Amino acid sequence: MTAQPTLITKRLVLRPFTASDSADVCRLAGDKDIASTTLHIPHPYEETHAQQWIATHAGAFERGFQAVFAVVQSADGSLSGAIGLTLDPKNRSAEMGYWIGRPFWGKGYCTEAARELVRYGFEDRNLNRIHANHFGRNTASGRVMEKIGMKYEGCLRQQVLKGGKFEDLRTYGILAGEFQSA
Repeated sequence: MTAQPTLITKRLVLRPFTASDSADVCRLAGDKDIASTTLHIPHPYEETHAQQWIATHAGAFERGFQAVFAVVQSADGSLSGAIGLTLDPKNRSAEMGYWIGRPFWGKGYCTEAARELVRYGFEDRNLNRIHANHFGRNTASGRVMEKIGMKYEGCLRQQVLKGGKFEDLRTYGILAGEFQSA
């Protein structure tokens, strides 16, 4: 297996995380608003969580299970968030997940990173389908999915328990043929 690539967009670099990113991951992902709208980020979020999470990336990529990227500002190298694919090679599909730190909200960075990740999935990984979920109350995440060409596929009502409350998961997806024709 080859090394995880670095992907470049107009304003961003999507690169593998390094151990030195753990403090920034902790600071950004530790925001209660980030944790409350993501399935797997706990609150409080400690630097040891970030260190352990980052340590799993290389092995998961080598085994073909995940491709997780740090979303970094190309202008100054500052970490803005994370985006990745959980891969299902047998079915040539993947689930996309992401978070962007609060200081970077509302600037289009998530859409830009997601568009590039979808391109990577279809063109470089030869996927047929990419899907993503968001909590029903996180409409901004749904707008990102729509902007990159994903289609709304349905709602899994009260699918997960987060912070003591059941949350709906809204699912979006895009197929390789739809991406190619866009």
